[in-house]
Amino acid sequence: MPTPNVSFEVFPPRNVDAAFNLWDTAHTLAPLNPRFFSVTYGAGGTTRDLTHDAAHVLRRTSGLPVAAHLTCVGASKTETLEVADNFAKIGVTDIVALRGDPQDGADTFTPHPEGFADSCALIEALADKGTFNIRVGAYPDSHPEATDMAANVAWLKRKFESGADEAITQFFFEADSFLRFRDACAAAGITKQVTPGILPILNWKSARKFATRCGTPVPAWLDEAFDAAIRDDRHDLLATALCTEMCDTLIEEGVEDLHFYTLNRAELTRDVCRALGVTPQVAVRNVA
Repeated sequence: MPTPNVSFEVFPPRNVDAAFNLWDTAHTLAPLNPRFFSVTYGAGGTTRDLTHDAAHVLRRTSGLPVAAHLTCVGASKTETLEVADNFAKIGVTDIVALRGDPQDGADTFTPHPEGFADSCALIEALADKGTFNIRVGAYPDSHPEATDMAANVAWLKRKFESGADEAITQFFFEADSFLRFRDACAAAGITKQVTPGILPILNWKSARKFATRCGTPVPAWLDEAFDAAIRDDRHDLLATALCTEMCDTLIEEGVEDLHFYTLNRAELTRDVCRALGVTPQVAVRNVA
């Protein structure tokens, strides 16, 4: 079986304990030679400075590419592009360009009066700069606001036409969800890379709640399997086995790159990577 290329998502720490978790995660996963670390961006830009600082430190300590998230929420076009320029100044020229979730629990997204109307407008502005490698989000189970899968795929195609280089999907629980989506993208004429986003399940109740909020279907068999595993104190064993099996299926179907949502906890992601043959290649190093 071919060994996949991997990448990892982390989120910026809000306190000292969280900072230790992040650096431990980076120290554990950087030797796996990931394509990049991505650093999330809080709703409404609430972690803007934290994202900048975390991206800077990750870049310097790992020497690896870092992709910083950037959203349209709660900022003017000028302010948003200033953030992008500040990322570039610290050597972070990979951007994950997202519309962002509605602010303050609202049901629908309302653009800032002087901001970008949607993700495509943001992507176009970033592409015009000629500085950034631009990644975007994709939804194998369809975005909650899309009328159907065809509209969901058509919107992703617009993102690529606007200047995106690669898409990373929302997490899913069954390999077929991604494979059907990949086929739909190919049928729509999408030729650029669509990378599956993988969520190792650290806590089933939390993952299930998050899936419901994101509109990700939860198979009945998975509920039953985790209910039994939790009763038998085998949650982590099941989570590792299921994640490894799903990734193995994707690789057998020709997927070469996997993006892991780590939640700043390295152990389960590391164990899955090891099972897939991804072994340490480089040491964490300082970069001036």
